[in-house]
Parts: sequence; structure tokens; C-alpha cells
Amino acid sequence: MGAAHRGGRPLDDALGENKNFITLEPRDRAFVRNLLAVSFRRRGQIDALLGAFLAKPLPSPDAIVADILQLGIAQLLFLNTPAHAAVDTAVRMTEAIGRVRLKGLVNAVMRRATREGAALVERQDATRLNTPDWLWRAWLQAYGADTTRAIATAHLNEAAVDFTLRGEVADWPQQLEAQVLPTGSLRRTAGGAVRELPGFEAGAWWVQDAAAALPAKLLGDVKGKRVLDLCAAPGGKTLQLAAAGAQVTAVDVSTPRLARLVDNLQRTGLKAELVTADAALFKLSGKIDAILLDAPCTSTGTIRRHPDAPWRRRPDDVTQMAMLQRRLLEHAVELLPPGALLVYAVCSLQKEEGEAQIERLLASGAPVELVPVTAAELPGLAEAILPNGTVRTLPSLWPERGGLDGFFMARLRRR
Repeated sequence: MGAAHRGGRPLDDALGENKNFITLEPRDRAFVRNLLAVSFRRRGQIDALLGAFLAKPLPSPDAIVADILQLGIAQLLFLNTPAHAAVDTAVRMTEAIGRVRLKGLVNAVMRRATREGAALVERQDATRLNTPDWLWRAWLQAYGADTTRAIATAHLNEAAVDFTLRGEVADWPQQLEAQVLPTGSLRRTAGGAVRELPGFEAGAWWVQDAAAALPAKLLGDVKGKRVLDLCAAPGGKTLQLAAAGAQVTAVDVSTPRLARLVDNLQRTGLKAELVTADAALFKLSGKIDAILLDAPCTSTGTIRRHPDAPWRRRPDDVTQMAMLQRRLLEHAVELLPPGALLVYAVCSLQKEEGEAQIERLLASGAPVELVPVTAAELPGLAEAILPNGTVRTLPSLWPERGGLDGFFMARLRRR
């Protein structure tokens, strides 16, 4: 867990491979995951507090003790854990990892946080502190000061759970204690283990953010059509297309990620052809009617769900992802037959990965044209439609409903 907390691996990947975590009871797993998520979500504030409480940063060999202090302060100041429990846990963890000589320091820092922390937190600019500098500057340039602050404020709150239904709405809102969003997704704010909710075993639905459910809808009526889903795993959009009656060929380079799609196909009773291949090199056999390209990206639009993401990413990641997206998009155009639609999507807030990709493609003379998205296609999200008919959702949209992930989408037709 320390590796994830210091930015080495995605949090959920690290937890999924940690035997100690996996063997915990479900309630304990939920607590640990929430504690780690909060420590990332409030990392900027916690780092500022540690800067005030420590005379100097801990040396690299003792970085794990800094992790313990971050978790301790997260418990104490952001999860309302009783002070004696938070202090005692931090001290005992320090002893358990063999840093006995630092027990006194940990105890002193935690007790000072108990005395002074709440007042210091009140004076902090949480929105600014919890956003890495490079992201803040990039969003300022892309969206302006007000929208940047609204985005970063939305990231302070954990996202609700959204569901896409396999069939009709019926009484699922009541069974899942969920509201029906304007775009058709269901949203549950009550929490609880997903696998224990009604309809999971029967495959009546799958978890998918409301914004992530939009790109597949932009292909229109796909019943009976063959649709190529590039970079498909973990497969929410494949399931959508299959449920709508499409013959889906789902391509992804990752066998483990495709395995998750296999599980969901079996659970829902839906069918798709799965191909393990590099989507930028994939060779098509037979005729297709449409392509959905949900390209790999920096995922800065999903920070509400993955609060570790901004602390793992660097500006160079945006550049590298943009190069990959360009290759994928150009290859997708090559595969697209005349008259067919291509929807390009990324769950990134960085314009280099979204708007700039489409601008560059059109400027290059590629044989495609934009097919503007209309307000009627995205109920309740007219403000997300840009003047040229592409779509940009932001975490700050729908604040009264709890927001949604940040996505960019564009619909193209081969001339």
C-alpha cells in the first residue's frame, strides 16, 4: 500500500494485488480503501500540515513513516476518527515496520495535529492545495479561473455510483435506491457493496459513470450493425453496444483487462467478439458499420473516483498519451468505411488529448467530417456541447446531482 500511497501504482491496482487487503472482511476492505482515497483526495492539505508540523522532511529511507503520518492525519482531521485511536494507530504502525526510533516523532506530530490541526484546516484553501500545480495551471489556461476552481472543488467529493441498465428501467430505481438521470443512467448515493445490490448476480446492470455512458449513445441506433470497439476494456461501452443489439468486436491490448470484460459478458448474458491486439495495428476482417474509440488517456476526468491519479501523473504523460491517441485516431479513420461513423472519446480534462486531437485531424485533410451532437441527444447536458458540436463534460456540471466524470467526445463521418 505504501507504493500506491507514494505514487508508484494506481491505488485500485495496488490494492487488488495486496494479499493482506484481499483477505480482509468486506467492511474492513471498504474502510482501508476509503482511508487511502481520502488521504489522496486531501493530500495537498495534509502535505501542508506536515510541512508545518515537521522541522524538516523525513529522509527517503523513512518515507514510509511519512505515509503513516499522512494516513493518521487523514483519519484524525478528515474522517473524524477519535484522537486517541488515530494517534495510537499511527504509533503502533511505526513500531510494526521497525522504525521504533521514530515513535516519539510520530506521537508528537499526531498530538500536535490533534491540538492545532482543525484550526489550520479551516484556514486552508482546500480546492487549490489538493490540485497539483501543473494541473491547476493547465486548467486555468484551458477553462479559466472560475471553471478551474469549480472542477477542483468537485474533486473534493467522492463520486456516487452510476449504473447502466441492460434492459428497461422498470422498477430498478426503487430496487437500487437510485435516481434516474436525464441521460438515462441510474445514480445511487446510498453506498454499499456493489456485488450485494439487487440485480448484480442476474446481470441486470453494470457500474458506469453517466458521462462514460454517453459516447456509445452518439453512434445512434446500432441494432444489427457491426461495431468495432477499440481500446474496449474494461468493457462498459462494449456491454452498452451489445445490449443495444450491435454485433461488437472489442479490441484491447491487455489480456487481464479483457478478462474483466469476459466476466461482465458472462454475468449479463451479452455477447461480443473479443480480440487481444494493439488497436493502432489491428487489421480488420469483414465489413463494419461504425467505430467507437475510447482512447487511453491520463484519466484526469475521473479524479473524483481515482483521487490518486493527479499525484501519479506528470506533464510528460499528457504529451505521451497525445502521441498514442494520434496514432489510434489516424488508424481508426483508415479502418472506417465511407459513410460510417466514428466516435472518439477520452476521460481526460486535458485539451491536448481531446479538442486538439480533433482539430489536428481535421486540419490534416483526413477524409472525415464532424457530425455535430445536438442537445436532444444529451438531455440535461446542453451546456456540455461545444459550438462545433463536440462534447466536453466536466466534474463541475450537474452540481445539484453530484457531478459527473470529465470527458471529451467527437463524432466523425468518413466522407
